[in-house]
Amino acid sequence: MIAADRPDRRAARLLVLEADGTTRDLPRAEIKTLFGPGDLVVANDAATLPASLHGTHVPSDEAIEIRLAGWQSFPDPTRFLAIAFGAGDHGTRTEDRPPPPPLSPGDRLRLGPLNAVVERLLDHPRLLELRLPGNRAAVLAALAQHGRPIQYAHVREPLALWDVWTNIAAEPAAFEAPSAGFALDWRTLQVWRRRDVGFATLTHAAGVSSTGDPALDSRLPFDEPYRIPERTAAQVVRAKLRGSRIIAIGTSVVRALEAAANSDGGVRAGKGIATGRIARGTRLRVVDAILTGVHQPGESHFELLRAFADDALLAKASTAFAAYRYRAHEFGDSMLLNRQPLLLSRERNRAEGLETKALLEVCHDVGRIGGISCSARKEVGAMLQRTKFGI
Repeated sequence: MIAADRPDRRAARLLVLEADGTTRDLPRAEIKTLFGPGDLVVANDAATLPASLHGTHVPSDEAIEIRLAGWQSFPDPTRFLAIAFGAGDHGTRTEDRPPPPPLSPGDRLRLGPLNAVVERLLDHPRLLELRLPGNRAAVLAALAQHGRPIQYAHVREPLALWDVWTNIAAEPAAFEAPSAGFALDWRTLQVWRRRDVGFATLTHAAGVSSTGDPALDSRLPFDEPYRIPERTAAQVVRAKLRGSRIIAIGTSVVRALEAAANSDGGVRAGKGIATGRIARGTRLRVVDAILTGVHQPGESHFELLRAFADDALLAKASTAFAAYRYRAHEFGDSMLLNRQPLLLSRERNRAEGLETKALLEVCHDVGRIGGISCSARKEVGAMLQRTKFGI
């Protein structure tokens, strides 16, 4: 697969993958024409932190790179989950980077103007909890002065912070860019407004995409905090009541909305933590379609797509990516994936079947206690099925 090696949003392509398996290859700018009145597009407005910090491990006087990878208490910028590397920079593939110097709790790290402290070592040699002494304003200023965006070997030239901010970037919260949002510009938002397509935002602390270690990568994504405004939650409810589609701009939006989902398809406003993976078999309660990048099997982002489509449809997408020479990674091309109705039906039937089974088990217990006959329990079960499926 071709790696996008520089920021270039003008030439990007868009693969539209319909639920019935048909595909369309379009300029990505055509996304502004693909949604209709009442549809609601939800995007992540998190700005990307300069989360790569080079410096020195004071006890050994050896070089170290710290990549901030998770909030300990969002939005407190003085304590983070972090990944440590030895000497080197993004020009070396992450998986080829040397390990950090031997670390111990209490070790000091000189990271430019920041005198960081290793608070705790976790269950992997690269993974630790880090404290950045100082107040919020001072720490953020030091990060802005010394930090760089996290980047990988496929992008050779050093990135500036504005390279990894989307056009709607607001609060500094993400450790890597919520890159699906690169597809959005003000012209697109203006067209959607004229077409009565709704637009809403939330803030989700998108995490790192690679740690350089397969065992640690298998645990991605880490727990990620989010914040959903009251207005966004209300827009989701109105769209659901209309029977309109909810389109997520990126996997981080899917994680936030589904983590905050109510049983009726609405979402809870406020703060929360998105935990665990969304993958094949996950029941999606809110999102109907996703705009995302070009992902490959094995990646956590790809696993999330398996909640929207079966493997045959995703294989068709991979074939189209190769045929049209789509580019991968954060500055690459995009795909609009519509959720398969058959997959939705299977999930709904499975969930309803489990609920009916639970009700029948309750009925069995009540019958055992109250003397209800087996045939009567069957009649109750049939009634529950009819009620559940509206027949």
